[in-house]
Amino acid sequence: MDRGTDTGANTGHGAGDDAVGRTAAGRVPLAVVVVDRGGLVSHWSTGARRLFGTAKEDAVGRPALDLLPVSGALPEEDDTPSHAAYGPYDGLGPDLESSLDGQLCYPSAGRARLTVPEDDHDGTGAAEAPGQGHGTRIDVLWWAYPLVGPGPGRLLVLAADAEALRGHHDGVAVERIAPGFALHTDFPGADELARRLPEILPSMSVDDSARIVAQVLELGYPVLEFSQNDRVPVTPDWGVPRRAERRRRRERAARAVAEGLPVPEELKDEGEDLEYAAVRERLEFLNEVSGRIGTSLDLSRTIIEVSKAVVPRFTDVAGTYLREQVVAGEGFPEGVPDTTTMWHRVALEHTDEPGRWDDVVPVGEAMPFPAHTPFFQCMTTGEPVLVPRISEQMGHAIAAQFEKRDIRPLITGRSMLIVPLKARNVVLGFMILLRHPEREVFDDMDRVTGAELAARAGLVLDNARMYTYQENVAETLQDSMLPTIEAHRTGCDIATRYLPGTLLGRVGGDWFDSVKLPGARTALVVGDVMGHGLNSAAMMGQLRTAVQTMAALDLPPAQLLRNLDDLAQRLGDTYLATCLYAVYDPIAGELHLANAGHIPPVLVRAVDGRSELLDLPTGAPIGVGGVPFEAVRVRVEPGDRLVMCTDGLVEVRGEDIGVGLATLCESAAHPAASMDAACDTIIRALNTRGGRKDDVALLMARLNGVEPEDVAEWRLAHDPVEVGRARAAVREQLYVWGLQPLTDTAELLAGELVTNAVRHARGRRVELRLVRGDTLLCEVYDEDHTLPTLLSTGPADEYGRGLRVLSTLAREWGTSRTGGGKTVWFELTLPRRR
Repeated sequence: MDRGTDTGANTGHGAGDDAVGRTAAGRVPLAVVVVDRGGLVSHWSTGARRLFGTAKEDAVGRPALDLLPVSGALPEEDDTPSHAAYGPYDGLGPDLESSLDGQLCYPSAGRARLTVPEDDHDGTGAAEAPGQGHGTRIDVLWWAYPLVGPGPGRLLVLAADAEALRGHHDGVAVERIAPGFALHTDFPGADELARRLPEILPSMSVDDSARIVAQVLELGYPVLEFSQNDRVPVTPDWGVPRRAERRRRRERAARAVAEGLPVPEELKDEGEDLEYAAVRERLEFLNEVSGRIGTSLDLSRTIIEVSKAVVPRFTDVAGTYLREQVVAGEGFPEGVPDTTTMWHRVALEHTDEPGRWDDVVPVGEAMPFPAHTPFFQCMTTGEPVLVPRISEQMGHAIAAQFEKRDIRPLITGRSMLIVPLKARNVVLGFMILLRHPEREVFDDMDRVTGAELAARAGLVLDNARMYTYQENVAETLQDSMLPTIEAHRTGCDIATRYLPGTLLGRVGGDWFDSVKLPGARTALVVGDVMGHGLNSAAMMGQLRTAVQTMAALDLPPAQLLRNLDDLAQRLGDTYLATCLYAVYDPIAGELHLANAGHIPPVLVRAVDGRSELLDLPTGAPIGVGGVPFEAVRVRVEPGDRLVMCTDGLVEVRGEDIGVGLATLCESAAHPAASMDAACDTIIRALNTRGGRKDDVALLMARLNGVEPEDVAEWRLAHDPVEVGRARAAVREQLYVWGLQPLTDTAELLAGELVTNAVRHARGRRVELRLVRGDTLLCEVYDEDHTLPTLLSTGPADEYGRGLRVLSTLAREWGTSRTGGGKTVWFELTLPRRR
């Protein structure tokens, strides 16, 4: 398509629509040029060949300044549209030569008059190099966007022939022009640039960028979109054509408004127009900024959004400081801050060369501000503070706060505006805004704009702060409800993981637990209260406590779930829960399991690495009521691994749960260097699938077992003479095991327990067992269900001293009922091996 305008094609209006109606719309092809970090052209589009008259093979690799020679400013007597750069500077924007030369690190735009070869201005081919021989001077609109990233490109330049626009739209007040590009142009990075359109044009919303990309896809080449209603940063301001005299009168009126002077009568119309346009522009800027901040309740992301929203459009440097408690997500006392209040520098956005500010004012630093500084004035009054120019004296006073760092070169001579970040009349922080010395100073209108900007940003930050605070409370609550499980127990190693729901916050009803049982056994529990939030977490806490209590009573798995179901019925029928309860006996080498509506566990066999879902009676969830539970026993070998988890790990919306269970089996069987590594492997395999919104609790136990030579058992008669036999047996066994340092203590305590069993217990059978594991475990069993009680004893009391001695000398001790009687046990710490 030749250079021209495709009127009415870009905003949904057909060719029959009135061209001067609600929106003036059209398209003009663009020249696309990419300049690398050495100032050489690395891309030269077909549109660039048509506009500038140089073929691609003659342009790529040549200096950009040679190919785009600026021949001078536009003559004022031209009857051409007035223009002003809308971006880093008020007034005229930087010229194209400065952008090509790498002097500017922020987006810029403007208008230039270039000389192109006369023989090829029609786009048929390059006859001469630019600047050589005779050529045609053309009026060009240009946009320059610095490219940041690892690639070779440094600058993206878009240009268009202004005559193509002016010739088709004389008399139409086209206020803003938005450059765009097609996905399938010959530029190799077009895909990436299309995705980054909102970043390159930062005030453009995602919806607007999607609309423009969709439009340029239809055309298949770069286009220039212009509309009364579209406003993008750093683009020329085009109005109705005016002659030079009217333009000069308008500029005089603008200076009068900016300086606060009365506008002369002959200029009043222009002054009023300018003042109205300025106010409208500021309001539109605030609306655009409001739409760009607060897209998330994450405090860090919100801070970055606020900083990027004002640089470079409103200011060149933006430093954000927040109260220490705000950063920590904590509450803080209301009232006016003072000189002891610590302020954290949480963000610093600027248009200076990279790294210039990093060493002098690093992000993350905390500091108070003295009373004589403008910063202290802003945070105590809650009002903006405007400093038109930072003098050397003020620069020295500010720099005195930074130990061994000279900040004066960064701030002296710049215009400064300090705006408070407030919410509900509380100052949360403030922003320090600085403009380059060559830019217009902040004025009273900027003060009002900055205050409104800060007020909106303050509310967004306060919402993020409150959300962060609530998240911290929820996280503390959740962590307090999840147990700290020992990694090693007799006969098994345990590793756990907990992941909060990605969309539903930290608090949930998933839990895991491990309970130490008599006989070197370990209870392993995983449960899930249906639902989310504080109520589910509270219900989970009650059920977990109940499971711990009933497990300590050594109830069989099926009976424990039966009692748990009864408890849930008494607590109310609002919530249901699933629960998987397993008891591992390392001496017998078996698992005893019962299930209440939970997903089955995975058992990974150590012999061949094969994994399988254990076939258990499913049972009904806890809280249904009136449903029996069944338990099964499964033989296991040393080295086998048991994996128990909640359904949040394997269940994804829209996918059969069987897929997740198969993935669980496969990932659980994957070899791993440690238990933690094995858990991480499972999490990576299952958590990368999209759609997970539920909490996840994962418990893995490696079932090491206890070797037969580490267990010694004796059956004793119900006779006092057996006490001496028991002491002798303990002494002899500890000698065999090489645990002589424990002999005296173990012999004494074992004798006390056997004495109590023979003297007080009903029944005929007494059993003594020693188990050598991580500790020395001693158990005495008898057929009496009455549990012994620790009593207070006086000097003259004859009985009651045995348990007192036991509690003093043993590392740990306890009692529990069993099916046929009770067990009393104690543990001693093993001596360190030399």
